[in-house]
Amino acid sequence: MAFFLERQSATSTPYVLIDEKKSYMKLEGRCFYENVAEFFKEVNDWLDAYLVTDFGTFTFDCAINYFNSSTTKLLLNMLFKMDKYSSAENQVIVNWITTEDNEIMIECGEDFAEDLNNLEFNMVIT
Repeated sequence: MAFFLERQSATSTPYVLIDEKKSYMKLEGRCFYENVAEFFKEVNDWLDAYLVTDFGTFTFDCAINYFNSSTTKLLLNMLFKMDKYSSAENQVIVNWITTEDNEIMIECGEDFAEDLNNLEFNMVIT
């Protein structure tokens, strides 16, 4: 049975969608939750298990428009995991989605992209 998770956004947490059948994950909104590790535990546990499988192509759409420093560290760790397991056989595609007026998120995406070598990192500016 393929894993599926959907959580609606709240004041300090983003919308989360994981659809393993479609090899897809999306985060959208704002994230400044005090205990971000607790909030993302299920997501991280799934990601750890999923990335070691033969997944083919996995797409991660990240459309978070604001996050705190704890979330920065968590996102970067998730991206490093994805980068580690991205290969010719198992391709990871990251779409960093932001608006042209969100300079902080554009800069953040550019900084993240510099540290990633194996996955496909797309800046999507709307």
